[in-house]
Amino acid sequence: MSLDATLPFTSITLMQLLTAVVALIVGIIVARIVLGFFRRSMRKTKLSDILVEFLSRFLSALLYVLVILVVLSALGVTIGSILVSLAAMAGLIMGFGMSDTVNNIASGTWIAALRPIDIDEVVTINGKTGKVKAVGIMATELLTPDNVFITIPNSQVWGAAIENATRMPTRRADVAVGISYGSSVDKAVQVAMAIMKAHPLVLDDPEPAVVITELADSSVNLALRPWTNTENYWAVKGDVSKAVLVELPEAGIEIPFPQLDVHLSKE
Repeated sequence: MSLDATLPFTSITLMQLLTAVVALIVGIIVARIVLGFFRRSMRKTKLSDILVEFLSRFLSALLYVLVILVVLSALGVTIGSILVSLAAMAGLIMGFGMSDTVNNIASGTWIAALRPIDIDEVVTINGKTGKVKAVGIMATELLTPDNVFITIPNSQVWGAAIENATRMPTRRADVAVGISYGSSVDKAVQVAMAIMKAHPLVLDDPEPAVVITELADSSVNLALRPWTNTENYWAVKGDVSKAVLVELPEAGIEIPFPQLDVHLSKE
């Protein structure tokens, strides 16, 4: 078959098809090389990881759109008409109230630039808690501790209150415990302070503290407040909770359980 022969039901020649396939393969390879070089170059700068990731994804979208245009051009399609059609489609989308797309792109830009969140930080957004994996052009990606992948539109991230659990270098690992009214509060505080000060991951500054938070129906509620480095938060919280459960009863401090007295009438 001649390379000038056209494909059935089209005006595309075999030569144009082969050229388009080669352009597609070469374009993808070149795009990946450019993206790899861009990522490496950006990581050598002082830009944050989240901004580098956002710019990389934006550049990736532009490069692949360019590859598609080159492939269509190789097939004999007039690029000018395509660009006019894309512009018309963009206007049509905006006209039908699809401005959320633009809002997501703009919000993603602000998130990447101002960094209320960053890669690998643990955040809570709109009730969803997870580690930040990326901020894309349209959405922010979170991964929960039980390995569930969550995608949140950028506009909902930028417009929401964000709880960032790992941004600060230290955290207070509060542990709540209730003791019976018949137990000595002073002794309970003494034992609790000894537990916290003996833990190797609890910081001396700020100094740990114990406070009475509530005089509840069946218990005096205490809050143990040890400070630790953020990466040790869960270890300290778990260790102190376990130590309190063991050492308070050993010291004669009763930890009451919820109970309800029911009086039956003989009438």
